[in-house]
Amino acid sequence: MAAIFTVIFALLMFQSSSPVTALNINYYDHTCPRLETTVTNAVKEAMKNDKTVPAALLRMQFHDCFIRGCDGSVLLNSKGKKTAEKDGPPNISLHAFHVIDNAKKAVEALCPGVVSCADILALAARDAVALSGGPPWDVPKGRKDGRISKATDTRQLPAPTFNISQLQQSFSQRGLSMEDLVALSGGHTLGFSHCSSFQNRIHNFNATLDIDPSMNPSFAASLRNVCPAHNKVKSAGTSLDSSVTVFDNAYYKLLLQGKSIFSSDQALLTTPKTKALVSKFASSKTAFEKAFVQSMIKMSSITGGQEIRLDCRFVN
Repeated sequence: MAAIFTVIFALLMFQSSSPVTALNINYYDHTCPRLETTVTNAVKEAMKNDKTVPAALLRMQFHDCFIRGCDGSVLLNSKGKKTAEKDGPPNISLHAFHVIDNAKKAVEALCPGVVSCADILALAARDAVALSGGPPWDVPKGRKDGRISKATDTRQLPAPTFNISQLQQSFSQRGLSMEDLVALSGGHTLGFSHCSSFQNRIHNFNATLDIDPSMNPSFAASLRNVCPAHNKVKSAGTSLDSSVTVFDNAYYKLLLQGKSIFSSDQALLTTPKTKALVSKFASSKTAFEKAFVQSMIKMSSITGGQEIRLDCRFVN
């Protein structure tokens, strides 16, 4: 497997238009040989008490990489009037930061000042997928941690209300293709959404329709029961697919049935190219997993940090 993904990564290094540093699967082989098992153990331990940890870690990785590269800036705490990314509106519901803290503490005990928080997050996101029944992969390592984290920058994150042209623009700005967009959207096989992220589809959809007509009517009705108009229960919401803690291709199957949650999910059916990919991944879990791994390696190789943070919540 290592040889396969080394080749994949080499190809992606040349294909991506995004800034890529010299990441290497074997980066810590001599300086911190027990790194990967240490991070995996931290994720496993957290999962014992909280089944939502894998979804949180995977989402955290996306939200980190899409701001200024995978530099661990999403992990930084706000300081005084300087509000950090994790406190920006799209990230308010992010959690499981303690998993990265615990992994970092254990890694620092073994290899002080050697491993970046950004690399630990990339490994934890991989483990989140693999430990949920998804594919494992070799993570290229050698990222540095960033020193800048601004809540205002979270406006750059693709929103759940985006249409296909907005999604394409967001991904292409980061050197990611339409194929990457469809494959990475499959990460929605894990996780939960609050009502506010899909309210636009089930109430006052437009001037003449209350519900998005692309939605399965009974599915829309069930969502309206959970999320009534003017819902005041902040914790209310729904899982993103029918197998919320299992990494599989159910997301694509539901999407074809009109049972997607976000407008950005439904948008994948609005061009022939993306719709064909959705159909392909719905019919083949193997094809989805292969594409997801390639796109995760590609996305997580967008870098931009400067230091090895000693505490993931604070710059040195």
